Amino acid sequence: MNARAATTLSRTTAPNIACSNCSLRALCLPLRMSDAELQRLDALVETRRIVKRGQTLFRSGEPFEAVYAIRSGFFKTRLSSAAGQEQVTGFQMAGEVLGLDGISSDAHQCDAVALEDSQVCVIRYSQLEALAREFSDLQRQFHKVMSREIVNDHGLMQLLGNRRAEARLAAFVLDLTRRLQSRGFSASALVLRMTREEIGTYLGLTLETVSRCFSKLQSDGVLQVRRRHVSVLDQPALERIVSRADGAGTQHSLRTTCA
Repeated sequence: MNARAATTLSRTTAPNIACSNCSLRALCLPLRMSDAELQRLDALVETRRIVKRGQTLFRSGEPFEAVYAIRSGFFKTRLSSAAGQEQVTGFQMAGEVLGLDGISSDAHQCDAVALEDSQVCVIRYSQLEALAREFSDLQRQFHKVMSREIVNDHGLMQLLGNRRAEARLAAFVLDLTRRLQSRGFSASALVLRMTREEIGTYLGLTLETVSRCFSKLQSDGVLQVRRRHVSVLDQPALERIVSRADGAGTQHSLRTTCA
């Protein structure tokens, strides 16, 4: 870790928080873990790190040492070209895990940037791996997390390859509302933490196209859009847009690699 990253780490470290007391436990952990197993897992969570809006949790090329469970807030993962162009590869929210991209090569392959003030639980991967070998439920859950990222990556490839712009945006909005609903939030109203330009780079669309699609969905009575506040007025219509583009009723999650 470079000096700049180390300085950021020391400034943003907060006390531990027990997994057993976390409101997101059901999203992150196998439910059958005993109290003794949870105490062992609690010992792995070294810190709860605060990452301010715009700060980077890790950067491409940095050594892979830990995975990060998002306790609160919102992140984007991105790839940057030599020319400085940004490609957003995913948006992650509370209850999801960042840092899995570094497992294969022992170095992170992307940047993770906070879109709002956020908190993450830092879990050393070497210790997590050792504990997972002892507890089969934890190992199974971790494998599910990694498998989900592969499935999500395939979903993104299909999204970008087969759908027109309006269907891409409709699928994106549906995915966000479902993920928020699983965390106890409204399924019909959301606040976009990302800019329209970031949505565009994720969906393979220009800023102008994203804005135009939002306007069309609003004029059609499917969405109500007020800057970053989006309300879903007609969810069945939104689902039909996605299903027509699929050619079937199958719906995909859009979170992708580098999580």
